[in-house]
Parts: sequence; structure tokens; C-alpha cells
Amino acid sequence: MSKSLDSFNCRRTLTAGGSDYVYYDLVEAEKNGLTGIAQLPYSMKVLLENLLRNEDGRSVTKESIQAVAGWLTDRGTAGVEIAYRPARVLMQDFTGVPAVVDLAAMRDAMASLGGDPQKINPLVPVDLVIDHSVIVDEFGTPLAFARNVELEYERNEERYKFLKWGQQAFRNFRVVPPGTGICHQVNLEYLGQVVWTNTEGGETTAYPDTCVGTDSHTTMINGLGVLGWGVGGIEAEAAMLGQPVSMLLPEVIGFRLTGRLREGVTATDLVLTVTQMLRKKGVVGKFVEFFGPGLSNMTLADRATIGNMAPEYGATCGFFPVDGETIRYLTMSGREENRIALVEAYAKAQGMWRDTGSADPVFTDLLELDLGSVVPSMAGPKRPEGRVALEGIPAGFVKAMETEYKKAVEIDRRYAVEGTDYDLGHGDVVIAAITSCTNTSNPSVLIGAGLLARNANRLGLKQKPWVKTSLAPGSQVVAEYLEKSGLQKELDQIGFNLVGFGCTTCIGNSGPLPAPISRTINDKGLIAAAVLSGNRNFEGRVSPDVQANYLASPPLVVAHALAGTVTKDLTTEPLGEDRDG
Repeated sequence: MSKSLDSFNCRRTLTAGGSDYVYYDLVEAEKNGLTGIAQLPYSMKVLLENLLRNEDGRSVTKESIQAVAGWLTDRGTAGVEIAYRPARVLMQDFTGVPAVVDLAAMRDAMASLGGDPQKINPLVPVDLVIDHSVIVDEFGTPLAFARNVELEYERNEERYKFLKWGQQAFRNFRVVPPGTGICHQVNLEYLGQVVWTNTEGGETTAYPDTCVGTDSHTTMINGLGVLGWGVGGIEAEAAMLGQPVSMLLPEVIGFRLTGRLREGVTATDLVLTVTQMLRKKGVVGKFVEFFGPGLSNMTLADRATIGNMAPEYGATCGFFPVDGETIRYLTMSGREENRIALVEAYAKAQGMWRDTGSADPVFTDLLELDLGSVVPSMAGPKRPEGRVALEGIPAGFVKAMETEYKKAVEIDRRYAVEGTDYDLGHGDVVIAAITSCTNTSNPSVLIGAGLLARNANRLGLKQKPWVKTSLAPGSQVVAEYLEKSGLQKELDQIGFNLVGFGCTTCIGNSGPLPAPISRTINDKGLIAAAVLSGNRNFEGRVSPDVQANYLASPPLVVAHALAGTVTKDLTTEPLGEDRDG
């Protein structure tokens, strides 16, 4: 990191956790010419610090820094371009492999030109998490996890060996192996630091942790107060090699949250409501920043769930500022004490700390939501913003049969499934998957799913035989607390055995349906349904056999596995029959 020109004379020293850090002080920058920047949104302060620290007179000039202060006047509508340098890059195995191939090719080119190939390395830290390759081939048995992992390694042996070579060959490049978790959850639990540090020339500089990732749901890390979003492979490679990301200063939509969620309402219900509101508002290319008294009633896991679905509501990111809940999460997840002390001291020194007495920043525009108004919901049958209150799902499916699928006259028809003692009809749930980074980061909804499974087991309820059930947690931490709480064995009894750690059903790796079920669906033209705790439900994404896909919280995924259909109103009708009928 080259020294900044520091035109606003704001280079200072911060002492935290017994160590001294160089930092670029926004309070001093305001005194020295950047008038009013204390009123900027927290996310814009991160961009401003980035420019102050990287001022080189070429890609970052004094004028481009002044333009950020000018945001208070134009509110992001002026189309000002800046050169932004993220602290690190996050990759997953689908998009990461080509990047490593390019680095290897650059080494070959360097050698052919007579240079030292060892000089080709990422200049910023890069973490590649292998999570996109596991497929749900085996399900509903205690052996499902072991068998799916075995198949994953068989199919991807060459790729995995190549990535292992890459980790050994390149500096600043780490690979998180298969079976560890989903990259965004690993980022949240382990990789994200909130405040990054870099030691060079005998001094350590502290600055906001920021990242770009080769996956659209990189935005999940914004729940931790780390500014991040997804980019294309070329942009990610440029960032790896120290080049800035060119971007326009965005409009920032302030989303004010008040109140608290009612009992029985989940973070999934909230994020589907937020997605619907922001889609209606229109936030493509904009930052969304959450503020207001409701933040004090939200866990970090809930914030991460909302940050995760930024691509679905169309924003570049959905940002939550650093506060006491951030510190609590860092402590709970085992971050180093010195780092936690630095995060708090840095955020407070920079005006990046939120508490109940903080003044509201200036925003381009505003939305507001009372958390107490959120109701149990699902989204479907084919768009993430298609939120419907839970009791409206059956009527919504009936309407879709008429308007989307043109099969209204067939809605009550059922067909025998060869070799079984059951039949299938329109709206029957053939996939129920607790999956994806969106919800498997959230203990409250996963424990809720386990408790529902326990209650079902006590009554003798079972999943319907045509439902392919699966549980793919976001990290091994999730599996550990489900196991230790005794809830995993409850989930196992109704078919939600562990199938792997990875994206699975959410990205279409749901694996094949049993052949007789698949044949019946396709031969009879059935509109079968999937219910998953994911973030995208576009037609054909989850499975080629399934057209109607619904996003739901993990407890509602379990409930629909028991009910076996989306044509039943789960708020008034029974999930099934107990031992006494």
C-alpha cells in the first residue's frame, strides 16, 4: 500500500487493544475542508475513507475526494466516478477456478518473457470457498452426507487438485476446502474482520474491511458492517492484482426500521417483505442503508439475512452500520480480543458507530417499516419479490394455475405413481429443502425448524412419501448446535438428514427426483412445487421437473414436507394426521 498524498491532512494514530495504528481520520478531514461529512450515510463514509487512504493524484485525486463530500448536495445523482479499492476478494469454486487459471497463465507468460514467474501473485488477500459443487444425490438417510461428499470428490477431483496447487503456489491466496460451508456464511463467521489491518514499513494501518466477491450474495457480509457486493470475474481479477474497481457514487436509500418482530414471525418473513418493498421502490444500482430504532431489536443473523438478498431487491448492497450487536457477534464467533477492541475504537473514532442516540444520516430517499407489521409469508411461485401472506398461498397457486400455467381445469386431477401406493397432483411439494446462505446463517429459524420437527415426531407425523427432503447447513457450526441440542435427530426422523455443506438446492443442485415421480410429473404435465429456504425461485432453477418454487423459512419448509402440498392453508388446516387420525 503506497502512502496517500493526504491532501486533507487527516493521517493520525489510533491506540486500541495495546497497539498503535495509522488511520485516516474522517473527523480531521472534516475540519480540513470536507465540510459536513459527518452527515454522510455510514456506507458513504467507508467509500470516503477508501479514497483518502488511496489518494495518489492519478486514479484518486483531491477532486474525487471532494466529490464524496459533494454527495450531500447531489445525493448521488451527479454520476461521479470513483476508483474504489476493496481490502480483499471472496470467491467460490465455480467462478474462482478461471481466475486461478488466469494467474497460472500469467506465470507462464512471465516465464516465456524471461521474467520471474514467482512475482505473479494476488496483491490483496483472496479467499476461495468451495461450496458450489455438492449435489443432493442421496437424501433422507444417515449415510446421505458421506455418500454426497464421496460423489462430489469423484466428480471434481481434477478441479480440487488444481485449487490445492493454487493455494500452495500463490501468496495471498487461501482455499477453504469442500464440506466446510457456504462462502458467505464462512465470510460472516470467520473471514470478515470489520476493520482490516495491513503492516508495511514497520507501521500498521487500520481501515474498514471491504470486499468484492464473485458471487452475487457476497452482500450478506453487509450485515456485519463490512461493505461488500458481487462483481464479475474480470473485475475480481483486477481487484486481486491491486487495480481499483471503477464505480459511480451511488444514491443511498435509507430504510428506517421501527418496532420489533412479533412472536412467530421470522427473519425470512422480514426479508421477503423488505424485498417486495424495495422491488416496488426501484433500487437498482443504489445502496440501501438500514437505520432507526428497530436495529436495536435485530440480531446480527437477522441483519445478515436481509443483507444477503440485496440482489433480489435489486440494490448493490443492503448495509448495516457497526454497533453493539456487531461487537457481540464478533465476540460470540471467537474473533481475537485485540481485533474486537480495534473494531469498537476505530468505528467510534471515525463516526462509523451507531447507537440509539446517533443522529440519522442524510439519504437520497427514505422508506420505513414497522417490524411489528410483518406477518408469516412465502414468496412464489416464481419471483423472490412475489411475497404472499402464508394464508394466501393456496389461493395464489390456484390463480397461477389459471394465469401462469393455463391449467385451471386440471387443478383437482391426481395421477398414480408407478410402483407406489400414492398419487400426485398439481401443487404437490416434491422438494422441501432447508438450504442456502440466506437462512442457514440464522440460528432462530433453524432451531425453529428443529422444534417443529420435534413436535411432529411426538404426534407421529411423517413427511409425505413424494417429498425429497434435505438439510444443507451454511457451516459446520450450524450442524454442531443442531446436534448438541438434540434437534438434528428430530429432523432426521422426518427426512431432513444432513446432505452436505454447500449451496445444493438453492443453485439447482437438488439432484434427480426418484424416477417414478419425475416420470409422472413430466408425462402428465403436473405443476409440481418446491419449498426451499433459499433466495431465488425462478422457474426451472431448483429442478427441471419443478415449475412452482416457493421461498420460505426453515420451519415452513418442514411444515410443507409434512403437508405435502401448497394447496393447503397451513394457518387453519392440519399438517397431517397423528397416530389417532
